[in-house]
Amino acid sequence: MPDILVNGKTIWKYSLSDIDLGQEEINEVVKVLRSKWLTMGLVTQEFEKQFAMYLGAKYAFAVANGTAALHIACKVLGIRAGDEVIVPSLTFVASANAIVYTGATPIFTDITSMDNFNVSPEDILRKITEKTKAIMIVHYGGFPCDMDAIMGIAKKYNLKVIEDACHAPGAEYEDIKLGTIGDIGCFSYFGNKNMTTGEGGMIVTADDSLTERIRTIRSHGMTTLTWDRHQGHASSYDVLELGYNYRINEMASALGMVQLRKLERNNHKRKILTEEYIKRLRNVPHISIPFQGIKGKSAYHIFPILLDEKISRAKVMEVLKRTGIQSSIYYPPIHLFTSYRNMYGTNKGMLPKTEYIGEHELTLPLHPLMKVADIDYICDVMGQLVRIK
Repeated sequence: MPDILVNGKTIWKYSLSDIDLGQEEINEVVKVLRSKWLTMGLVTQEFEKQFAMYLGAKYAFAVANGTAALHIACKVLGIRAGDEVIVPSLTFVASANAIVYTGATPIFTDITSMDNFNVSPEDILRKITEKTKAIMIVHYGGFPCDMDAIMGIAKKYNLKVIEDACHAPGAEYEDIKLGTIGDIGCFSYFGNKNMTTGEGGMIVTADDSLTERIRTIRSHGMTTLTWDRHQGHASSYDVLELGYNYRINEMASALGMVQLRKLERNNHKRKILTEEYIKRLRNVPHISIPFQGIKGKSAYHIFPILLDEKISRAKVMEVLKRTGIQSSIYYPPIHLFTSYRNMYGTNKGMLPKTEYIGEHELTLPLHPLMKVADIDYICDVMGQLVRIK
């Protein structure tokens, strides 16, 4: 079918992502609005408690977004100018940006293989220098990294581990929730995530020594919050260090608690849809499907496939668009972005596996509002497309 246009904008018949958002979320946000306390307060405290309990984490701190979580993680772990932090290039740019915010240098690392787009432990080992302070790993698409190998490397070289688990709420490695294995775990609640608050994020840790700094850095480095003073628990405040306005708000936290209650159910729906994709596309020529048989439990955040070199990804995406199917690329490698080339002299050829994925990966629609019949239709279209090239 042709594009459906409303006010000049494409309305997708099959969107890349969608939100399971209903009356329950609306009711909880309305309760907050009626309370007239909109900034970070008791609702946020309850959201933090519930998310920590769900993960089995000792502490959880809600923040403005996933990038803020990553930035605070770097700050409280003492990462600064002159340090190096190992990070995959095949991720959203926020992962590397958070390192750069501290003045440290991101050291980009290749993926494991064409079947596993997560960071390669072997390449991590090759990139360690005397300046290396930490490893930031990303659970790509909600699929667990090889945490045994990564934590072993970190222990051997006395390195901190930041888990970017923004794709992976509810995912597990050896029955342990992702985000709770490293020193700090970071989550995002952006609009396309498995659970969303529109914007928002969470930092989790079991390290008692980090908690007060996380708490103060997210709110200007202040010793008390507006809520504390409103309750009469304090009349003034001190500023202990440079902090940021990384607070979440009460409406977002109210949304988050409802979304958290739906997370397991919706992750299971994503699993069923992913299995249908695999069944339908497994034997289609010119397509390969990564992460099959990977260790651990995925959150199934996205469904990535790999097109072989005979297929024009641009042409496939254009035909999908004309058919009402939204697709995307996860991800253009960070080390090839102009800003990173200019800052660090990164260049094409330094991460061959990552660059191949960047040129040939295609992400198809996946969200809990889809039906199996939707997957079948998308797979029919894909099968016809790749056969005619």
